[in-house]
Amino acid sequence: MTSNKKLMEDRLMTKSDVVKNISQETGIISKDVAIVVNAFFEIIKEKMQSGNHIEIRHFGTFKLKVRKARMGRNPKTADKVPVPERVVPTFRFSREFKSDIAASVNAEEMNTK
Repeated sequence: MTSNKKLMEDRLMTKSDVVKNISQETGIISKDVAIVVNAFFEIIKEKMQSGNHIEIRHFGTFKLKVRKARMGRNPKTADKVPVPERVVPTFRFSREFKSDIAASVNAEEMNTK
């Protein structure tokens, strides 16, 4: 395994890791935490499918953005290809979240982890 791939795996946190951490922090059994976490993600997905934006104060906002139609290029043939207009989900971290992270994480540390 390459060192870059190993670094990324060390920094990766999965949904089961989130469930385990919440369970340890709260004392609630993992099975119940998993139900709540899965419901949370499902509600976000359902609300966004309905066209809603979701704002979680001091964390961030889930939004839908419309990407305009444009002319793209096939990289193999260099032919122009029409790319239709589409709606994409986006997430933007709050100002508070960004500043908290910037104050606690050093860029040099990220390069050496």
